[in-house]
Amino acid sequence: MKIFQCQACDQPVTFEATSCESCERRLGYVCTRHEVSALEPAGSSRHVLMGGAPVFRAYAEPGPRFRYCQNAVWGACNWLVREDDGDIFCICCRHNRVVPDLTVPWNLTRWRQVEAAKHRLFYSLLRLELPLATRLQYTDGLAFDFLVDPSECNAGGLPVMTGHINGLITMNIAEADDVERERRRILFGEHYRTLLGHFRHEIGHYFWYLLVMNGPFLDTFRTLFGDESRNYVQALRTHYSGGAPADWEESFVSAYATAHPWEDFAETFAHYLHIVDTIETASTFELHVRPRLRHGIQPPTVIDFDPYDTHDLDRLIEAWLPLTYAVNSLSHSMGQPALYPFKLTPAVIAKLAFVHERIYAARDGVMPTADEAGADILRAVITGLRQKVAAPLV
Repeated sequence: MKIFQCQACDQPVTFEATSCESCERRLGYVCTRHEVSALEPAGSSRHVLMGGAPVFRAYAEPGPRFRYCQNAVWGACNWLVREDDGDIFCICCRHNRVVPDLTVPWNLTRWRQVEAAKHRLFYSLLRLELPLATRLQYTDGLAFDFLVDPSECNAGGLPVMTGHINGLITMNIAEADDVERERRRILFGEHYRTLLGHFRHEIGHYFWYLLVMNGPFLDTFRTLFGDESRNYVQALRTHYSGGAPADWEESFVSAYATAHPWEDFAETFAHYLHIVDTIETASTFELHVRPRLRHGIQPPTVIDFDPYDTHDLDRLIEAWLPLTYAVNSLSHSMGQPALYPFKLTPAVIAKLAFVHERIYAARDGVMPTADEAGADILRAVITGLRQKVAAPLV
């Protein structure tokens, strides 16, 4: 994401910050402005539910008065709610359906980490202007259950599995434990496993449900990703027993994407969010990337645009490939594995184009024809072939 600054003193601040280290003003996130804002006290709330909670004026949005989300009392949220909003939770936290017992210190520690990742997810979803209905609005609206494994509570029952069904995303908060997450990463043979990655994957299932399932492009989806009507449970069993096909990297962004078309879409959606959010970070530094190769020297790739408002997928891919080549090389120099250990082949880029089109169709309210969609995907394949030669990944 972008760099945030205190509007009162220009001190750089983090996305999760609640106070400025320089001028010591309170900070809060104003989601309508996509800004962490310096705050000034403005008395106490008249809202009965708030019980006289402090309210503030936000530098980033003068006019309305704000209060903190109720989850601020747990140190789990710095997002602001307008004083006249009837909900005690912010636009992110109001999607929570179940949270763990927060009187248990270890649960609270892990839940705070889970919320930090979820808030970063919502930053991207709001920037992309994607629909975010709650369960109070629709019975299958987006909701989260954050659960503790029964074994950790000395209780009986099956282990908690992270997953999605009909708008409900369930997450085992053990994923917030670095040791446990690394154990699972190795167990499942994954290159990459993070809390934010989990959220981006599971939300991909939700948006398949919203943007693809009942839309006019299901046939296009099946051409690219496969027939999702085949038995999902059996497909997962086959994947976990036999693994991915030997040549999976030519057509899929990850080994797990080979398990079933639903998983392929979710993995591709997650990578789209990886790409957009990371390019925004690079753009805030106006990075110029040009590998010094013996042959084929080209002008530098200048990353100085807003990827959250870029209809042209080619521009994203043309920035992403040399950027990941550079950051992977830097990571190797520190003795670490590649930061982005994946390849974007022409087939994968075509799938990314499909995701990109569905997102922009949703936010613009314009549905391209099937012929236009096919032309966009073809252009994405051509871009992939060209960039694959120009900037190979390591």
